[in-house]
Amino acid sequence: MPRVRSHSVRVFALVWFGQLISITGSGLTEFGLSVWVFQRTGSTTQFALTFLAFTLPRILLSPLAGTLVDRWDRRRAMLLSDTGAALTTLAVALLLIAGRLEVWHIYMATAISSSLSAFQRPAYKATITLLVPKEHYGRASGMVSLARSIPSLVSPALAGFLIVAIGLEGVILIDFATFLFAVFTLLLVRFPRPEISAEAQKPKAHSCARRLPAGRTSPDGPACSG
Repeated sequence: MPRVRSHSVRVFALVWFGQLISITGSGLTEFGLSVWVFQRTGSTTQFALTFLAFTLPRILLSPLAGTLVDRWDRRRAMLLSDTGAALTTLAVALLLIAGRLEVWHIYMATAISSSLSAFQRPAYKATITLLVPKEHYGRASGMVSLARSIPSLVSPALAGFLIVAIGLEGVILIDFATFLFAVFTLLLVRFPRPEISAEAQKPKAHSCARRLPAGRTSPDGPACSG
């Protein structure tokens, strides 16, 4: 049992590190594209709309996303979300390199990334209960919060330096590489199946009982077996 727990903690640490790198890269692109919109339009309103496009879809979808992720495989949900965000980032980079990037492209790409993040976040947080022993829940939650806080402090300053050094195209390609790194870490690991509680099994037992007359059982055994 201690060996299994140690393996699960290492898996969580690897996933956490991959997500930390990915979130930092996303912060670079978010800041860089916002600056690009302001330089291109000179409008503070359109500058603010980039942040709205990043925030609003996630807020609206979070209640639905949390419910759906509870029924899905967490690792698969994270893989699909990170892969979709990576492809969106790559599309923005290609449009920018081709000289065809427009402001509405940024709004659309940002909204798509925000929507995917609404599904990725609850799946990521659920890895705590799947991989970490109960006595370390507090520490793991702190690590997840830290991985969300560090990029908000580091990414803007780092993005400003990188935009000058390698241009916005380079910044976006770095973000794309961080997504690939996060996907790679997820491909290296496996998550255990979440345990089904007795409460979750009760509705099934009740529905089985309703299918048979009172006092009778299935000829193959108990009415609710299997």
